[in-house]
Amino acid sequence: MSRLSRIEKRKTKSKRYKVIGISIGTFLVLLLAGGYIYWTSQFNEGLALSDEGTLADQNKDYGIFDGPEPEFGEINVLLLGSDARKEEDGRSDTLMIANYNQDTEKVKLISIMRDTYVEIPGHGMQKMNSAFTIGGPELVRQTIKDNFGLDVHYYAMVDFKGFPKIADIIAPNGIEVDIPYTMSHGIYMTLNKGVQTLNGEQLLGYVRFRHDSKNDFGRVERQQEVISKLKDEAVSVHSLVKLPKLLGAAEAYIDTNLDKMKMLSIGKGLLDNKSGKIETFRIPVDNSYTDPLVDVGRVLEIDFDKNIEELNKFLDGTSDLADSEDTETN
Repeated sequence: MSRLSRIEKRKTKSKRYKVIGISIGTFLVLLLAGGYIYWTSQFNEGLALSDEGTLADQNKDYGIFDGPEPEFGEINVLLLGSDARKEEDGRSDTLMIANYNQDTEKVKLISIMRDTYVEIPGHGMQKMNSAFTIGGPELVRQTIKDNFGLDVHYYAMVDFKGFPKIADIIAPNGIEVDIPYTMSHGIYMTLNKGVQTLNGEQLLGYVRFRHDSKNDFGRVERQQEVISKLKDEAVSVHSLVKLPKLLGAAEAYIDTNLDKMKMLSIGKGLLDNKSGKIETFRIPVDNSYTDPLVDVGRVLEIDFDKNIEELNKFLDGTSDLADSEDTETN
């Protein structure tokens, strides 16, 4: 082969590599552009689910939330939700603390009963859910710290009007629950006894129902059950493609001071720990309270030493009370 023909062959190969390089580059650009367009459109679609603007825009200014920086790899997020009707006041009817351990990637959920009788800093003894009415998320944080010795680092306020829409994005085929008896009073629907698959609106009715033999204890149990099952759905493979729309809906219906990087870090941990179940805990624990009638109404007067001891055991992983709370009034 002549020297000239070898040179021509090299030029031909070079041109071919350039064409291949341009083709791969073009494909990557198109792929990224398509992904961006999909992400943006789905995010905006989720955001548009609220016709009243985002919850953050609707909320009044609650002032500074002075939560400390997380330590020891644990993040505590105060979860506040209200199912108050128009004729009711603005108390927070749902009060939970989500504990996320960055090392184990486990989530634990603590519910504090709204009628728990506590010392609200600067306002004396009140029901727990009054703290939000008086001073917003920050006063709730202070009340939890002063009464139970637990630091809360961030908060997330959930608009219950958006709960069905978020639930339907996470679980479009519904969530299966075992309803112990027919539920209808006060929830504007009828949920029949037995194993049922509920959509978002029905799930909201399920967690709002108050008129059962367990009173508010039953409602807290159902809240914890539904959150746990939605978490399992949210980390499943089929939900990943719905992540942009879910984030858009969350932007509309959740007001939080958690920054995007923290949320992504927690989300990654949940995805990595798909099989991990949410452990749940309730304050007050069994055999630690009475229900006297006081000046602010019927309350849960609790043994703080016992509840704090069991709470610390739960967070340390040494409790035998998690997920096994009885709901008989003591």
